[in-house]
Amino acid sequence: MREKLEAIRQNAEAELSKITSAEQIENFRVAVLGKKGELTSILKTMGKLSAEERPVIGQLANDVRTFIEDKITEKTNEIKEKETQREIDSMPIFDISAPSDLSRGSYHPITLVQRECERIFKSMGFTVEDYSEVVTDYECFESLNIPKHHPARDMQDTYYLENGQLLKSQTSAAQNAIYKKYKDALINDGVPIKAIFPGRCFRNEATDACHENTFFQMEGVMVDKNISISNLIYFMKTMLSEVFRKDIKVRLRPGFFPFVEPGFELDISCLICGGEGCPSCKHSGWLELCPCGMIHPEVLKAGGIDPEEYTGFAFGLGLTRLAMMKYGVKDIRDLNSGSLKSLSQFTDDE
Repeated sequence: MREKLEAIRQNAEAELSKITSAEQIENFRVAVLGKKGELTSILKTMGKLSAEERPVIGQLANDVRTFIEDKITEKTNEIKEKETQREIDSMPIFDISAPSDLSRGSYHPITLVQRECERIFKSMGFTVEDYSEVVTDYECFESLNIPKHHPARDMQDTYYLENGQLLKSQTSAAQNAIYKKYKDALINDGVPIKAIFPGRCFRNEATDACHENTFFQMEGVMVDKNISISNLIYFMKTMLSEVFRKDIKVRLRPGFFPFVEPGFELDISCLICGGEGCPSCKHSGWLELCPCGMIHPEVLKAGGIDPEEYTGFAFGLGLTRLAMMKYGVKDIRDLNSGSLKSLSQFTDDE
């Protein structure tokens, strides 16, 4: 029996070297290791062995089985690698400089809304800034007049990372960097700071028709001498009328945000239900769209700007909710669903 087992080992190695496909490997495995396989048949006769031979032959049989299984795994991986390489070699050369074929896809509705907002604000002299999604606690909170243990932090269930950084819960996290970037031009040359910075934000939210844990905002700031609330209202009304291309009913109500003083909530009448009430607006007829206000003096100070000489306004626009209103999306979760059936219907209507 020892000779038979050694022969099976040698034959298996020789046969596997000739195999070129996954189908052949499976056939070989069944023929040798299957219920009616060559090795299995020998093991069934071990009862005829003496008590002294049985453990020795049993160990040898296990060694042979392990050897063959390892060889099968090696051969399987080798064939998979060759098949993958064949697929790569057969692929046509892709020219990354070639024009894209937009007929094969469509832009995400949030992308469409973001680009439209960027176009509108650029036409009003704003620059478009990009900012990291991973920020420090100082950027997201402390520089915005939200020190540690401030009750306002309870409003945002934030995702913290092991290194002490966090996924930004608001686009306001870029404010401090924007002020420091442009303050010299403001102070030395009298050039107002006018910037928007769209981006993706993250909060540990319980999801429903109007809440998601991943969403898009667009922060905007303007800082100069003698900036007032009237400037804020003008830019907001201009932006909304351009986006929706019709008069939008809005309301301005007091709101608390540590980085503005005074602070407001700018709501728009729900365009999905016409103000009658639906799940998207929590049956109130209104949708909170744009928290805003005059930049708090402490925030300007943190950015290196003298609040005695300069004032400014800041606003946070919910791009995700704006897309819902513009395109009549009833459930915010559809926007992150990846459903081509839901998302491919949107086009740039400019």
